[in-house]
Formats: sequence, C-alpha cells, structure tokens
Amino acid sequence: MTANTPTDRGRWIALSVLCLGELMILLDATIVNVALDTIRRDLGFERSALAWVVNGYLIAFGGLLLLAGRLGDLLGKRRVYLVGLTVFTLASVGCAVAQTQLMLVGARFLQGVGGALTSAVILGMIVTMFPEPAKQAKAIGTYGFITAAGGSLGLVLGGALTDGLDWNWIFLINLPIGVLTLLLSLRFVPDQAGIGVGRGPDWLGALLLTSGLMLAVYTILEVGERGWTAAQTLATGAGAIVLVTGFLLRQAMISNPLVPLGLFRSRAVATANLIQLLMVAAMFGVFFFGALHLQQALRFGPLEVGLSFLPAALTMGVTALRLSGPCLMRFGPRTTIIAGLCSILLCLLLFARTPADGSYPVDVLPALVLFGLGGGLVFPAMMGLAMSGATEADAGLTSGMLSTTYQVGGAIGLAALSSIAAARTGDDPSPAAITSGFSLSHLVAAGLVLGAVVVAAAFVRAPEPAAEPPVEADHA
Repeated sequence: MTANTPTDRGRWIALSVLCLGELMILLDATIVNVALDTIRRDLGFERSALAWVVNGYLIAFGGLLLLAGRLGDLLGKRRVYLVGLTVFTLASVGCAVAQTQLMLVGARFLQGVGGALTSAVILGMIVTMFPEPAKQAKAIGTYGFITAAGGSLGLVLGGALTDGLDWNWIFLINLPIGVLTLLLSLRFVPDQAGIGVGRGPDWLGALLLTSGLMLAVYTILEVGERGWTAAQTLATGAGAIVLVTGFLLRQAMISNPLVPLGLFRSRAVATANLIQLLMVAAMFGVFFFGALHLQQALRFGPLEVGLSFLPAALTMGVTALRLSGPCLMRFGPRTTIIAGLCSILLCLLLFARTPADGSYPVDVLPALVLFGLGGGLVFPAMMGLAMSGATEADAGLTSGMLSTTYQVGGAIGLAALSSIAAARTGDDPSPAAITSGFSLSHLVAAGLVLGAVVVAAAFVRAPEPAAEPPVEADHA
C-alpha cells in the first residue's frame, strides 16, 4: 500500500472524518434559523435585513458549488477540501465575534465560500476511495445518513444553544469541531492528485459561472419578497441566464474548458440531476410548511418543532445506512429510486389532507416516517447513479453538480410552492385558510414527485439484479 492507497480500515476512518466535516456544514446551514430572532434583537436588524444572515451564506454556497467541485478535479480534491474547512472554521469565529450587522453578514458569506469548497468535493472523494460497488453503496449510504440527520439535528441543537447560552455559541461551536476535523483529515484522508490546470485555469469562465449562479440564487431568494413578475426579479433572472449562457458558450469554444460539456451528455448524470431537481423542489416544502403548521395550528415552540422532525431524520438516516445499499445491490437503482419516490409521493398526499385541527401522532407523524423512508432510499441511489457516469477526473465536478441541483432546485421549489400557498390563503389568517394553502402546495409538490417517477421509469437503466447481496465485514 502506498501513502495514497489506504488500507480498508483506513478508508472507513477517512469516510468518518469526511462525514464529520459534512455534518458541521449541514448543522450550520440550519442551526442559525432558530437564533434569528435573538440575533435581530442583539444587533438591531430590521426584519427585511435579517434575511441576509441566511441569504449571505446561501448565495455564496449555492453559487460556488459547481466551481468548487471542478477545482477539486483540477487542483486535488483533498487540497480544496482542506482549504474549505479552514475558511469555514475561521469564518465561524468571525460570526461568533461579530459586533455589527455588516460583520455578521460578511462572515456568513465567507462561511458559504468555505462550505461550498468543503461540501462540493466530499462525494467525489468517497466514490474514488470506494470503487467496489458493494462498498461504495455502503459508503454512500453512510454519507446519506449524515446528510439526512444533519438538518434536523441543527434545529434541535440551535434551540438548545440559543436558549441555554447565547446565539454566538451556534457559530463558536464550529471552532473545536473544525480544528479536530482538520487534524483528522490531514492524518487519515488520502491525498488525491488533481489532473492539473493545463495551460492555465479559465478565469473568465469561472467568473461567468460563479456570478451567474450567485445571481440566480439571489433572484430565487428575493422572489418571496418581490414576486415572480416584479421588474427586479425579471432583470436579475435575465442577467443570471445571460451569464450562465455566456459561460456555456465559452466552454464550447475554448480548448481547455473549466467544465467539459461532455459530462452533461452522460445519461446517468443528467437523469440523476433531473430526478433530484424535481424531488427536492417538492421536498423542501415538507419541512417549511410542516414547521409552519406545527407552530400555527398546533402551537409548537421552536425546540418542539425541531424534535417533531426527528422521526423523519432518524428514519431517513437508518434507511440510508442500513437499507439503501442492500436494495441497490439487490434491485438496482431504478427500482430503488422509484420505490423511494412513491413513499415521498404518499407522504405529500397525506400532508395534503391534514386538517387544521389535526394532531401530530395521527396526521403528521405517519407522513414524516414515509418522508424519511423515501428520502433514505432515493438520495443514496441518486448519488450512486450520478457518480456512475463520472470518471475520477471529473468526480468532483459531478459531486458539485449534484449539490448545486439540490440547493438551486430546493430554492426554486420552495419559492414557487410558497407563492402558491400564499395565493390560496390570501388575506385570511384563519387556520383553515392557512391549511388550505398548505394543502394545495403539497398537491403541486406531489405532481413534481410524480414527474420524477416518470423520469426514473423512462431513463434509469434496470441492470440485472444480483442474486445475493455481497457479505462483507462491517468496518464502519
């Protein structure tokens, strides 16, 4: 074994370290939501400006994912990952000590930069470390478990830290975690050399891509305030389209493209991203509208809302960790993806019939369990499907593309579904009217998932199932 070829045990240790880094990023993406009101009072934010504490992070994160993934291929995934961890950790300290609104929003933007550099390359490193199908399925399932649990754990931890200590601690807690992850990564995560930048990186292409995606994310985030047909929405949306189109044209014309467009012709990559785009556009509404229903109809507090979603996170995590790998090896990606999507579809239909005076055990909990079961099956299967169409030279780009689809698709879906719910509810503040708006949005979301089922059935190849799942030692 060379230094760059870890033992089997070393690979599972490296996977655990990578998952720890991803968990830190995921926790931060949701943990801040619980503390927003406390931050507003302490730093004197206007309610309209407070959104930038979240949006500053999301714009940098969503706008840089694709570029970060490609930089991992060119410069080395481990190198980009370590730089991202360092930037994220230092920016977290900046958030914790921020004394002004500008300092906090600026530090949040830098957190988004670090988060994108870190998250974009993790899946690419995982599939490179685990080329064997059975072990790769198990490794991706483990990664899926972390991504499933991170969001809900962030809500619970954020409520506990904000209530028990102070909002600064939701950022300061990243310092010891980040330092530990950096040290462990240097020790256990194998180096993966990049393919090099050839005659130099395409800086103009990088500028077009990053600015276009950032402007697109900004446009989507502002839809809730301005509406889809507002002049600013149309102008910034058109600007984003022009920038991304310019990037694609440049990549097609130059000899050393930043992003080889041939990857987009891969059937597996294109299908996985399309399924994810439709699915996450529907799924983001489950947490958003579910949390609002629990608060407005059932009068749950912030910590209670976080705890209420734990069954979904636990079900998704256990399914991703224990069931997704064997199902993929036994039935193949098409059957696994369709089964998971049907579970999410049933979840949305159950939410659509939830009455205004419903109860959590009867009307909410069963739907959340179905949501977790479906997500736990679909996400690892889609990750594996997309990465099956990538080579080691473009694994980082494919990983970044999946992350970009997740962020942008979820933002578009949530903005659209929120508009639909608001149009149905109108100015009526009664629980019945609010629930009616939520129900319509869930039905529209169910239509999106049904579209994802059709795509999976039509375009995902169905390989011959394995007679028996391989038996292997448990190294996780």
